[in-house]
Amino acid sequence: MIQDLRHIRAFLALARAGSFTRAATELHMSQPTLTVQIKQLEAAVGVKLFDRSKRHVALTPAGRDLLVPLERILIDIEAIAASTEELLEHRRGLVTVAALPSVAAGMLPRAIKKLSESYPGITVRVYDGVASTIAAMVKAGQVDFGISSQTYGDRELTSHVLMMDRLCAVVAPTHPLARKRSMTLHELAKHPLILMVKDSSSRQIVDLAFDREGLVSNVAYEATYGTSVAGMAQAGLGVGILPESMAGPSRLHQLRIRGEALTRRIGIIMRAGRSLSPTADKLKQTLESVVAQ
Repeated sequence: MIQDLRHIRAFLALARAGSFTRAATELHMSQPTLTVQIKQLEAAVGVKLFDRSKRHVALTPAGRDLLVPLERILIDIEAIAASTEELLEHRRGLVTVAALPSVAAGMLPRAIKKLSESYPGITVRVYDGVASTIAAMVKAGQVDFGISSQTYGDRELTSHVLMMDRLCAVVAPTHPLARKRSMTLHELAKHPLILMVKDSSSRQIVDLAFDREGLVSNVAYEATYGTSVAGMAQAGLGVGILPESMAGPSRLHQLRIRGEALTRRIGIIMRAGRSLSPTADKLKQTLESVVAQ
């Protein structure tokens, strides 16, 4: 069995050169070393590969039979090595990420832009969705990692905090509440609310906060995406509750929610026991640097 690539390179060089001297020069090794490697290869395959004379070295029939297969093996292995080197040096690669809509529209594009400036060969594919969808995609291996509200008690996932995202109330600039700068949950309970759907991380935080205060929220409208919540609030349909990362880019008036802090922890979500590829890890590092700025 052939166990050393040096033997394959020695065989191919000698087959091309037809001379131990010329082949040794091409491989930058001594002639005795080349001779030893050829003998080791012949011992490994169990047949004589070269007919030797004082002036010339020629392939035997067995050697000719091995020439093309060994050339193909070396080409394939060198192609794999080159590809791996490109990935390790981040010259090219693909990263797939699942992210909350607020992250996919805000922080993530900034990180991708920063990454592309240094590593233009890296492509980032983004899927946005609610927290439950992101967790399912990470578990199924459909994405390299997720950016979502932190998970607890799920042994299939690991996470670490990337950023803290506080929730706020939003209204149209013409809304009567636009004169205020803050509100309590008790005050919010008196108004029609526009909230994210129940399986979103933001909605779960809002519902838990109202429950702790013994309040019933007056949910007038629900939406899957923050842009829809913002649009309905802009139309004057009620008071929206959104993460500040979503509310910031809009033209809505923001009101701080006084009292209990309504905050979600946004983290990098990964499959437990799995490592990131070098390219995915580079995007993760870039995200962390963008958040730290």
